[in-house]
Amino acid sequence: MDKLFWTFPSNNMADIQNYEKVKIDFHPKIPPLEKVKDKTKIDVRYCVISPFAFIHVHWDEKIFELVYEIEEPILNEQEKSFLEQLTTAIRDLINFEGVIERNEDVLLDYIDKRLKLLAVELGIDIPYESYKKIYYYLCRDFIGVNEIEPILRDYFVEDIECNGANSPVYLIHRIYRNLRTSVVFQSNERLESLVEKLAQRCGKHISYADPILDGTLPDGSRVNATYTADITSKGPTFTIRKFTATPWTPVELISFKTLSPEMMAYLWILVQYKMNILITGGTASGKTTLLNAVAFFIPPEARVVSIEDTRELNLPRENWLPSVARGSTGGKGENEISLFTLLRSSFRQSPDYVIVGEVRGKEASVLFQGMASGHSSISTMHSDSVDTLIKRLETPPIELSPTLLNVLDCVCIMTHAVVNKEETRKLREIVEIVNVDPNGIATINTPFTWNASEDKFYYKPGSKVFDKISKRYGISVDELENEFRKRAQLIYELYKRKVFKFEDVQELANRYYKKPDEVLKEFGIASQNI
Repeated sequence: MDKLFWTFPSNNMADIQNYEKVKIDFHPKIPPLEKVKDKTKIDVRYCVISPFAFIHVHWDEKIFELVYEIEEPILNEQEKSFLEQLTTAIRDLINFEGVIERNEDVLLDYIDKRLKLLAVELGIDIPYESYKKIYYYLCRDFIGVNEIEPILRDYFVEDIECNGANSPVYLIHRIYRNLRTSVVFQSNERLESLVEKLAQRCGKHISYADPILDGTLPDGSRVNATYTADITSKGPTFTIRKFTATPWTPVELISFKTLSPEMMAYLWILVQYKMNILITGGTASGKTTLLNAVAFFIPPEARVVSIEDTRELNLPRENWLPSVARGSTGGKGENEISLFTLLRSSFRQSPDYVIVGEVRGKEASVLFQGMASGHSSISTMHSDSVDTLIKRLETPPIELSPTLLNVLDCVCIMTHAVVNKEETRKLREIVEIVNVDPNGIATINTPFTWNASEDKFYYKPGSKVFDKISKRYGISVDELENEFRKRAQLIYELYKRKVFKFEDVQELANRYYKKPDEVLKEFGIASQNI
């Protein structure tokens, strides 16, 4: 056993018990970051765990690549030795399940007290500067998830991807997109330990016998991981899709040029009049982001029921019942609550709107039956065109009758795009479903399209969905088109005045339903026909 375990405090030891408690903030203020067209000019640094962990994004001349470096306190050899001993000792004292569930402030205080106590008991003489660094690493590893905790705390990170040992961890950054990080796991053992911790945080188990993890972290982030080289040849892997506590607002999406103010105004009207909307596109094309933004426009008094297999939606409203599917605990379907079960149950909960995070199986039939019975629905699905969407819905495992697709009013098709050498997401087109015949042949109308060569959005008047709304609600098409123009102007004014804040956008949308003329006047927009 290491001799340090058997030494005793000397009279010259620092008075560790009287050290001031180290201040550590896992939720520092989110910094403003701007896009820079020339990647070689990017050199930004911001804090993610104050005052210890910083992120440095900069151009690396050696590899001709933008890199994401985590800057944490540097430990000397003695400090590393102290940290290793104290980590082992504290791990024996802490109930790991308690760490997951207990209050963060209570845990910080608990670690502070245990660190001071154990340092004295083990005869470890730690100067205060070293004490602060060791305290940080203990908090990071016991409250968080080791090396990747600073990345998880970074507001701007969307996805974290580890392809195995001896390979850099990559991530997707909201501003700078795909980045190589400074995190590299040097051994399979270290990576296995992290994957085990991720499984524990998700309340699940991973092992050689059951080597695939699909779970959700306490903050709502989705985790997929593998455990053995039998499954992935580079060893254990993990991918984390981070949960966004504050979703992008409709006005922010306009500022990113993801869609136009006219597109957003059109979707606003469709949501108000309970039309059925399906958002499609490839993986990570922005489907859920657009779904969250569209949900801002649901009238404030409406009851919303959402169903997801992993929590990603965040609706700024009180009358909202969020449901999340539960996987089986024994791998054989025991105790499983599927999307199909939740969706079937949701129609008995008197919803005004049903939102399904993503349909991919038999729950689609329940969703479309619900649409047919008058429940307004918004959902997402993987598909890059209306034709492929219809084929997916017609074929196993969904097998819908083509004529049932007529209850769908509008399809929004999201896409990845590279504009001016920058990766971005675009609402490529909004397609109205006019009719689907028994052979699955669709008659469509496309009022909005994005022109890739010009990077411009185009609008073609003559919405068929406006015709449906007119017949259903007794409102003239001219009135709807006039309202559409007013809302497009309003959204554009919000963009010009940089009204991006989550609460501000929601308050304006809610107020517009009650006093539209007042809101229009406030932003200098004529309330009469325009």
